[in-house]
Amino acid sequence: MSRFQSIEFYQRPTTTYQLLPFRFTPLNERGEYVVTNLAGEHLVLPGDRLRALVRHELPHTSSEYLGLRARHFLCDDSSKSTPDLLALKIRSRYRRLAEFTGLHIFVVTLRCEHSCPYCQVSRQTGDTEAFDMSRTTADKALEFVFRSPSPAIKIEFQGGESLLNFSLIRYIVERAEAINHQAKRNLQFVIATNLAVVTEEMLAFCRDHRINLSTSLDGPEDLHNKNRPRPGKNSYQRALDGIERARRIVGRDSVSALMTTTAGSLDRVREIIDTYVGLGFTGMFLRPLSPYGFAVKTNAIAAYGADRWVKFYKEGLDYILSLNNAGIPFREFYTSVILKKMLTSDDPGFVDLMSPAGIAIKGIVYNYDGAVYASDESRMLAEMGDQTFRLGSLANDSYEDVFLSDALLNPLEESFAGSVPMCDECAFEPYCGAEPVFHHTVQGDFVGRKAESSFCRRSMAVFRHLIELLRSDPDAKRIFLRWANR
Repeated sequence: MSRFQSIEFYQRPTTTYQLLPFRFTPLNERGEYVVTNLAGEHLVLPGDRLRALVRHELPHTSSEYLGLRARHFLCDDSSKSTPDLLALKIRSRYRRLAEFTGLHIFVVTLRCEHSCPYCQVSRQTGDTEAFDMSRTTADKALEFVFRSPSPAIKIEFQGGESLLNFSLIRYIVERAEAINHQAKRNLQFVIATNLAVVTEEMLAFCRDHRINLSTSLDGPEDLHNKNRPRPGKNSYQRALDGIERARRIVGRDSVSALMTTTAGSLDRVREIIDTYVGLGFTGMFLRPLSPYGFAVKTNAIAAYGADRWVKFYKEGLDYILSLNNAGIPFREFYTSVILKKMLTSDDPGFVDLMSPAGIAIKGIVYNYDGAVYASDESRMLAEMGDQTFRLGSLANDSYEDVFLSDALLNPLEESFAGSVPMCDECAFEPYCGAEPVFHHTVQGDFVGRKAESSFCRRSMAVFRHLIELLRSDPDAKRIFLRWANR
């Protein structure tokens, strides 16, 4: 009698497995599919392996089977705790919903000395003080701020050019700090400014109260001056002078910058990135135009479509990756947000990529006149005459009136992408957002027709590109993992 059984005796019998919820979408022209589960885990499968999976014919010894089981797409007798682990990951992704609203935007003035053709706000001339927020309105807004359940509060000052009403900014900061002695929140401040009118007195105040500055920088001097004209035709030099002074007085990391992609930007992405690198920034957003305000009135929004912006983005990302490979650490921030959603259990809470929508949940806007809006874009839409996302008034409505208003609850209810036609079947849903303000603006309803949506077209192209890079480029994957886990 043999001392050992044959190898067949020890081999595991064919495993019966149970499928857990997942979605799949064609990835490329090679017949491959991206599959994602409710927690945002993803894998790429050839079409024949996907068909075998759904028919319960996938061999338990295959690499695809092991990957799917490890990422909670299926469970078997050896992984009975998988549903509980999946639920834990899903709960982690949605934990921010219990901590709304962290961002509170104060529009302290509509006055501005710039006349940018793509401006999303109905700006007013610099001497029209009727468009400044009052202290009474600011006090009421601060009451709303500290009613928020969020342990971290960020107050952001916007305009117009917010520094044209700096006396009110000073008042709000000092009042908020006084209130916070009792509230004990993690309190932060940001001033959105073009830096053209900033003074050393203002910067000293920012230093003393740990206020960060966010400015606009569209690229090289000629492009920036064309995009952001002002008297004297020197907006670029004013911005650079302001950045240098802010870093010297407030701190090296005190100032960040945003660019907006116009028609003149499309063939100059490397120059734009080089401008940011040369000024010592560690990253940037390759940001498209939004369909609000002067961007519509001047027809700037019609200058290019989603496909042209995607080409611009891909070229820019490729250049940024080459900089990283050359030892220059630099991030594309939109990519970093998506990668965190793809590669970790964390959701960074980026408003455009939230489901349900980030309106009011992530941030809310107190306008100069006391009107309360669900988002910055909602306020811009109202300046165009559409008050759909006006949630109430600081003068007449309570905190409960605002956050329980139909103007907020209706779009939130319709914006959960898991139940939206086409989104509910899309593998990219865990990474995407609902964007009810955008779709209402361009298509007339909160959900929108996804097959015709430039937001969807743009987002899906980016998701596909990043997944392909993660699979095919080891250097890109190494860089992406670093970005995702910062």
